[in-house]
Amino acid sequence: MRTDVPAPSELLDIGAIAPEEYHALADLHGGRSYLQAASWAAVKTDWSSELLAWRDSTGAVVGTTLVLYRQLPGVSRWYAYLPEGPDIDWADPRLERWLDPLLEHLDRRQVFAVRLGPPTVLKRWQAPTLKAAVHRGRRVDDVLPDVVEPVGAAVAERLRDLGWRRGGEDGAGTDAQPRYLFQVPIGGRTNADLWSGLSKEWRRNIQKAEKSGIEIRQGTESDLPAFFQLLEATERRNGFRLGRSLAYYQRQYQVMNAERPGRMRLYLSTWNGEVLAAHTMNVVGRRVWYQSGASANHHREVRPSHILQWTMMTEAQHLGADRYDMRGVSNSLDPEDRAFGLLRWKLGTGGELVQTVGEWERPLPGPLNQLLLRAMTRYRSR
Repeated sequence: MRTDVPAPSELLDIGAIAPEEYHALADLHGGRSYLQAASWAAVKTDWSSELLAWRDSTGAVVGTTLVLYRQLPGVSRWYAYLPEGPDIDWADPRLERWLDPLLEHLDRRQVFAVRLGPPTVLKRWQAPTLKAAVHRGRRVDDVLPDVVEPVGAAVAERLRDLGWRRGGEDGAGTDAQPRYLFQVPIGGRTNADLWSGLSKEWRRNIQKAEKSGIEIRQGTESDLPAFFQLLEATERRNGFRLGRSLAYYQRQYQVMNAERPGRMRLYLSTWNGEVLAAHTMNVVGRRVWYQSGASANHHREVRPSHILQWTMMTEAQHLGADRYDMRGVSNSLDPEDRAFGLLRWKLGTGGELVQTVGEWERPLPGPLNQLLLRAMTRYRSR
């Protein structure tokens, strides 16, 4: 966290920022999400976009955000979305200093409503805590957290006082991004520390993959079709559908790596010349994410995914990451619930489940804007 953010009495201005300056500020307040990278706008082709920066009275940039805009059909009004943003000082007790200038700017852009996703954590559960709590019908929220973050709790209270609504509350649309994330702390830990944090099952499966002759390599764009073929098989096997095409991942790979080489990476597990697992990883500043994983339906006994994750985790450590973010999980602790399987697998890394404050939404002032947001919410719920 920066210590040179403006004093509470200072006013903040907001305006456009050049991509080059925006890129250099990725670690302004603890790390920008890859969903806030400037290149992410080029991935989301059905949205227009804008890069904004908050500046203090000296002109120094003290906060940034990528804003995505989507026009409501039939009217000259726009919906604004800040995925896992903005990157501001959420510990500031006067959040209106940041949010009021944003709302004024969006109002000038003919925005009728805005949704944002503060990257602040509300609660944390360690892997041993959740493993001990696994029981039929139980959910993560039923378990006393190991840590309740005071900043996260304060942010939720302030946003509600300022007229924002949580996703799923009072008719607001549900979160677009996962609220429950699984993360492995990396900063300050050695390779031996990471290894000892793995469960016995994970260590055994990684060693089995090594003995079986699994080979790991970093792929290129030409390997994306093989990744996507495995992803389709994984979706069918596990009963979910991401709804993304091969062209989507190709576009993401191209634009993110054009912005900075190595921003999106593809890792593959091969055995006897065949790709058995392929996972994507995103890197922005000091943050690293495992985004999407895929594996074949056969030869699962050689454990291609465990060793692939271990390789990516150690690579995140080599890159100087604070955390290895494994993205969303279900909050179910019911062993009979199919959704629990993914959480169970990630618990083996010895990391922690974090609950963010989630996404928040509000219309801009005016009765027409409130009507448009209600109409949009009804449309999304169909």
